[in-house]
Amino acid sequence: MGKSGKEPLVYLAGAVENAPDSGKKWREELSRFLTGELGHRVFNPCLEENHVLTPEEFRHFREWKRDNLPRFRQVVHKIIHTDLTTLIERVDYIICLWDQYVLNGGGTQGELTMAFWHRIPVYMVTTIPLEQMSSWIIGCTTEIFPDFEQLKAHLRQIYRPESGGGIRQ
Repeated sequence: MGKSGKEPLVYLAGAVENAPDSGKKWREELSRFLTGELGHRVFNPCLEENHVLTPEEFRHFREWKRDNLPRFRQVVHKIIHTDLTTLIERVDYIICLWDQYVLNGGGTQGELTMAFWHRIPVYMVTTIPLEQMSSWIIGCTTEIFPDFEQLKAHLRQIYRPESGGGIRQ
């Protein structure tokens, strides 16, 4: 069981703003594994924006970055607040895709730092050589994997769906 007494909740961290598909494809594919095979709940920030923002904010906030910086900040503050509150209060672990697109952002770096500070495990998938990565970011991780298949194998060892999706004792 997770923090909430329910199935574990996993946060999917990685590039959104700078990713070609807004980071949707890998999150959708991994969510099917996490919910289907492990029975875990998923916090996908790509989907959560729809619930946090008003329809007007969702339609316009990216253009407000250029045209209305104070309004843009208000909207981004809502997203940051929701993401970090969820992370700190509800999330049991994080899966992070660390790729070339995350390097121009800041949210993932902040989320991993908060996870470290609150002792939330971070499982990272990256093909970037470790010697090219930030020492700070590496220090925030629990495990690093070269691909999603090895991550999935690791998660299968830790979590047993037959015991309700909880952590194996």
